[in-house]
Amino acid sequence: MLALETRKLCKDYGGRRVVDDFDMHVAEGAIYGFVGRNGAGKSTVMKMVDDLATPTSGSIHLFGEESRGRSMACGSRVGSLIESPGILENLNAFDNLMCKALALGIVNPKERCRDMLRIVGLEGVGEKRAKKFSLGMKQRLGIAFALLGSPDLLLLDEPFNGLDPEGTRELRTLVSDINRVNGVTVVISSHVLDQLDRIATCYGVIADGRMVAELSAEQVEADCGDSLVLKADSPEQALVRLEAACPDLALVMEPGGYLRVRGCSDAERIALALRDANIAVIELSVVKRDIEDYFVELMEGGIHV
Repeated sequence: MLALETRKLCKDYGGRRVVDDFDMHVAEGAIYGFVGRNGAGKSTVMKMVDDLATPTSGSIHLFGEESRGRSMACGSRVGSLIESPGILENLNAFDNLMCKALALGIVNPKERCRDMLRIVGLEGVGEKRAKKFSLGMKQRLGIAFALLGSPDLLLLDEPFNGLDPEGTRELRTLVSDINRVNGVTVVISSHVLDQLDRIATCYGVIADGRMVAELSAEQVEADCGDSLVLKADSPEQALVRLEAACPDLALVMEPGGYLRVRGCSDAERIALALRDANIAVIELSVVKRDIEDYFVELMEGGIHV
């Protein structure tokens, strides 16, 4: 089942379309990495899913049911940390959570708030006021807010922003644990692609308000993994020869007469196949595509999937 699906979702602000015919598919149980430049429309999409903004047109479906706002039962299944968490600076973490728990009508609010502090690793902060929290602690408290209502879908908009390496690692582990242990589906946007790459099970790429591509983590790994790049004296013949001799390999002809063999680092196998066909190899090297370059190419339309 899909935890989240959008169909031809559009949003206009001031006569300008910022989200355009946007189709998104998030499988239940996934950690969905939502990738795009600043201003591409990521936050706007998340706000519409969380009923913080009204779509101009199109529809949003949560767990197979069309969402019509928080009046629907499925609306309570979504928790979110979009932009900055609404923390009361003069209260401690427990009291902050209690304020929201009481507003939500949570049953057994004290017990639930203690559970949330334990889950996000803030059970030891005691009476320390939130204004003295580090940014990482505030992000954790924001996630605790989002989890108070026991959501099945968690939306996190740029949660790694401003965190130091230790805070980023701790937050990444927290998100993975929430997904794995509690079975919560997570949609997480981030510019920190090397961190997203460590936890995402699939990706959606947005550019200028449109969905460019949706990919599995396995597909991204294959596209960004080790590959051979070679130049032969006859590129077209080399392509034909390798397709016949190595049908298991993914071959792509690139500009300049270069041939990329994706997911392969066995240079000897390639060289022998071309030698047997009397095709001279001019250049041959093993390369790994940078994941940031990969997603930038996708956003610019340079990769077709």
